[in-house]
Amino acid sequence: MLGGVRHEIVSPDQSGQRIDNYLMGLPEKPPRSLVYRLIRTGQVRVNGARAKPMQKLKAGDDVRIPPMESPKTHAQVDERVKARWQALLDSWCLEKGSGWVAFNKPSGLAMHGGTGVDVGLIDMIQASHPDWQLVHRLDRATSGVVLVATNRQDLLRLQAWFKDRLIEKKYLALLQGRLPESQIIVDQPLKKIRDGSGQRRVIVDSSGQSAKSTFKVLERFANATFVEVSIETGRMHQIRAHAAAIGHAVVGDERYNEARPLAGLKRLFLHAHQLTLPEPDACVVAAPLPEALRQVLDSLRAA
Repeated sequence: MLGGVRHEIVSPDQSGQRIDNYLMGLPEKPPRSLVYRLIRTGQVRVNGARAKPMQKLKAGDDVRIPPMESPKTHAQVDERVKARWQALLDSWCLEKGSGWVAFNKPSGLAMHGGTGVDVGLIDMIQASHPDWQLVHRLDRATSGVVLVATNRQDLLRLQAWFKDRLIEKKYLALLQGRLPESQIIVDQPLKKIRDGSGQRRVIVDSSGQSAKSTFKVLERFANATFVEVSIETGRMHQIRAHAAAIGHAVVGDERYNEARPLAGLKRLFLHAHQLTLPEPDACVVAAPLPEALRQVLDSLRAA
């Protein structure tokens, strides 16, 4: 164990940082799995109250930090593993900008390691670049564009752009059934729950957080519709929950779609296609539709 219980006061330059990122930035460099376990079990407290997983800190907050197990540092990761991870990251790299790098995350790769997940995208990145941090997140099953900040100053800048809705986000999805309208706007609040099996889900509920998604039809098939989805907010499972709410769940969605998946499709048909940053000059970062999803569309067109 590293030390005993201690208290840290959040400085002005740390204001607005999420509690998980704050803890992972401590000198001990605790792994994400440990950070989330400590938060989940109530061992981390802010101003005397149990910390919430997504809680944002304010200057002057008193953070109670429990003893931490000695982590396996990034330096201890086998060099051959680092090299293998770096080769993958190089192949996934879409574009580099001022203070950020955009990656094309594959479906099935978690954003970070944790319960039941050995390694995530950010763990692979931080093995060679310890100071780089995720600006936003995608579901594990969703592929596509992910922004990573290369320093804290740009992390705050990019997160502010997301918060102020200055970054335009577009996804590509295949929905169950035929949408009759050319465009459907879903402006319904979403609430996180746990279902009977203990899985986290999101449902439309008036007590939830505001969420708005626009589904634009690109192509219709016999029993499916290919759409582009623009989201003004970024709630957990937003597109998946909104699609299910209008009776056209995302194809391949094991959590929100009860229909059998299309033959040959072994993943969620949801892809973070494009991000448009406000500067410089409305920079557009796009990730091409993965081959497995293109093949599904081709088979539908040929049917």
